[in-house]
Amino acid sequence: MTLTPASHIKRFDTLLIANRGEIACRIMRTARAMGLRTVAIYSDADANARHVREADEAVRIGPAAARESYLDVAAVIAAAQRTGTGAIHPGYGFLSENGTFVEALDTAGITFVGPPASAIAAMGDKSAAKVRMEKASVPLVPGYHGADQDDALLRREADSIGYPVLLKASAGGGGKGMRVVESGDEFQAMLDGCRRESRAAFSDDRMLIEKYLTQPRHVEVQVFCDSHGNGVYLFERDCSVQRRHQKVLEEAPAPGMSEALRCKMGDAAVRAAQEIGYVGAGTVEFLLDADGSFYFMEMNTRLQVEHPITEMITGQDLVEWQLRVAMGESLPCTQQELSINGHSFEARLYAEDPEQDFLPATGTLSRFHVDLEGAGLTPEQVRLDSGVESGDTVSMHYDPMLAKLIVHGPDRAAALATLNRALAALDVQGVVTNRAFLQRLATHPDFASGNVDTRFIERHEDSLFAKHRYTHENYASAALVGLHQLARESESHSPWDRHDGFRLNAPRTIRIALCPITQGQGQNVPADAEFCVVEGQRAAGANDWQLTIGNETLHATISSLEGDAVAITLNGHRRRLQARLVGERERNIVVMVDSQRETRLYWNRIDSIDHGHHEAESTLTAPMHGTVVTLLQEPGVRVEKGMPLMVMEAMKMEHTINAPTNGQVESFHFSAGDTVGQGDVLLEFAPEE
Repeated sequence: MTLTPASHIKRFDTLLIANRGEIACRIMRTARAMGLRTVAIYSDADANARHVREADEAVRIGPAAARESYLDVAAVIAAAQRTGTGAIHPGYGFLSENGTFVEALDTAGITFVGPPASAIAAMGDKSAAKVRMEKASVPLVPGYHGADQDDALLRREADSIGYPVLLKASAGGGGKGMRVVESGDEFQAMLDGCRRESRAAFSDDRMLIEKYLTQPRHVEVQVFCDSHGNGVYLFERDCSVQRRHQKVLEEAPAPGMSEALRCKMGDAAVRAAQEIGYVGAGTVEFLLDADGSFYFMEMNTRLQVEHPITEMITGQDLVEWQLRVAMGESLPCTQQELSINGHSFEARLYAEDPEQDFLPATGTLSRFHVDLEGAGLTPEQVRLDSGVESGDTVSMHYDPMLAKLIVHGPDRAAALATLNRALAALDVQGVVTNRAFLQRLATHPDFASGNVDTRFIERHEDSLFAKHRYTHENYASAALVGLHQLARESESHSPWDRHDGFRLNAPRTIRIALCPITQGQGQNVPADAEFCVVEGQRAAGANDWQLTIGNETLHATISSLEGDAVAITLNGHRRRLQARLVGERERNIVVMVDSQRETRLYWNRIDSIDHGHHEAESTLTAPMHGTVVTLLQEPGVRVEKGMPLMVMEAMKMEHTINAPTNGQVESFHFSAGDTVGQGDVLLEFAPEE
């Protein structure tokens, strides 16, 4: 390993983190340990965010929209100059792979914690990078990476490659501007959608096309280079479990990886980095086929979201490496000094609803906590990298990732067992998340055996999203929470104002109707909904009820615990559940029935049921907070069921609103660029007779 000459050292004592959320908080931890003063930047939406609270200083840089705040190069540099910042760490996303930003920092005399602008440019243009890697003898997937972006030419190239193909934003990353095209018939629509997403995310709508391998694994190699010509790889991560090309579960090392293949891929990754004069932390991503062949996909010229699992198996702090390399020091280790210790998993916790096609969720986190002691786990086994705490608000403006749960064990089986225990111990309330879905993934037999590929979720959709069979206990628990809420609202001594079933000279009885809310319906009750009726009568105690469902009678009690937790007893069987009421006048109730699934039931008193829900709906509502991207149909023109009507965008992802049946749009209530709230009526739709 080359020694660092004293003339190359360029110390700085203040670090500005040009990011937000969990990565900003994670960078601050290492910076503080190294004795550096930390500066945060924030938008109006993040004024009270955790990363702002934890920094030594914080500077407002603009309104909520990322393009007017976190992506505003001039504002970020002004904040750095205002606080006497010597260096800026970009985290990932936002400006982390923006060569113009790096050049502006060079001009301002501020150190960029990352690669030079030339290396970012070399890998930032996916098409040019493919050409460069081909010259460096790095294997490539067959595809088109040319400069000619004519739609007709792209279609011909896709036809020539053979379907399925992968459309990919040339300047993209993170799954944005990416679609799998199964046939030529859908090519143009997919291309249009990719271009829109790419323009919105990267201000660049150039596309490349690759042959889509049907069952590859996504294996990436962590590389590190310094300014003295040294380069190493810190082994590989398997990121095959993905949804819409975004990683969900990652692990290191990759299961089933031979030492020979590991060395071959690692050497190719270092060769790719050194070909472009790379400095700092980077990740070279490969597709690994079943026969052991691997193909270069792209290089992310920044720190990866999943870097903690590499830290867990190597014992190295990659952010510390970044900061030391940015100061001009040599790499802390040689390749021979690096080794793998045990196994690690990372699960990404998102504010999204897997039961509603993963729509982003917003709201206030009433509770955010992981009970390691209760689960019999230690901080050495479990690490939670988070950008939120209890009481924080999750907004619609940014990526929906809340935290990363990282675990370590002596081998893969032990690490996986720890992951499942940690997920069960993670208590998140107030905002819908994918926690239960993560646990279903982690406990799937094929995942446990290491039988994974990039279509894992798609292949196992039936089991991962199996329709929940609701029992009388599910309905009774949900009804009991509703009855408990109605009773708590009855504060008036007047019998006319009471909601707890009071009747003069008759038993106090409330009849509640419930029906499941399924994928994609939000809080709208489907026209063919089947209601279950639960009749509740107050028993001796304030929280005691007698519930009748059909011919079955259950004695039930309920008591509130901390946060959203309740204790429910049905015929002597006591369970601790997480339950929350959502929507106006609590029109929707969600009860956690076990660690892997949420029971989501619409409920209302039987005398308040809106029978109009059983008629064909004439309006469509927004399933999430977001922005209208485009309107796709003209009012008065006939459309068929399933045809796209309009496109919304939230948290950097597009969502298409489709026609519920044959008919026509009578009018749109919003235009492109308008902001809409969850539940807002988007348009008037007239079904055919």
